Amino acid sequence: MPNAKVLSEKQAIVAELTEKIQKASAGVLVDYKGITVEEDTALRRECRENGVDYAVVKNTLLRFAFNNTGLNELDDLLNGTTSLALCEEDVVAPARVMSDYAKKLNDKFEIKGGFMDGKPVSLETIQSLASIPALPVLRAQFLGTMLAPITGLAVVLKQIAEKGGEPVAVAAEEAAPAAE
Repeated sequence: MPNAKVLSEKQAIVAELTEKIQKASAGVLVDYKGITVEEDTALRRECRENGVDYAVVKNTLLRFAFNNTGLNELDDLLNGTTSLALCEEDVVAPARVMSDYAKKLNDKFEIKGGFMDGKPVSLETIQSLASIPALPVLRAQFLGTMLAPITGLAVVLKQIAEKGGEPVAVAAEEAAPAAE
């Protein structure tokens, strides 16, 4: 039987894990066996840059945290070496970062499973999420789409100004006889 100090430390870790999992919009479980210190350092740097909280976690402690959050279905994945990648704001970030590393490191790094919005998701869902661009890229694409009509209008107004401020109807009438 562990002493009271060790038990209270483990309970604190489980409570912290439970809170992180509850706050996370998505999480991915990974088997990281065999990665080097350099590879792990690079992975952790990329996780920080993408707002992903990444940590190696004992399976037993993670099992307790999953049971506290209703993610009991993920218990079967908790064997071997396990790390957990979580993100509060971006549901895509953990899947994208972990999937990129799984591709780079082949057999050393394998995605076990994950969850999104408090529900387990399949590996196919994780792979689909991983193919979605990062949130800043999506925002830029969306803004580009929104600004396209305004940009087109600016081009037309610039052309009108270059023709001496003639109204569009006059410019269109001048172009029509030339076409005949």
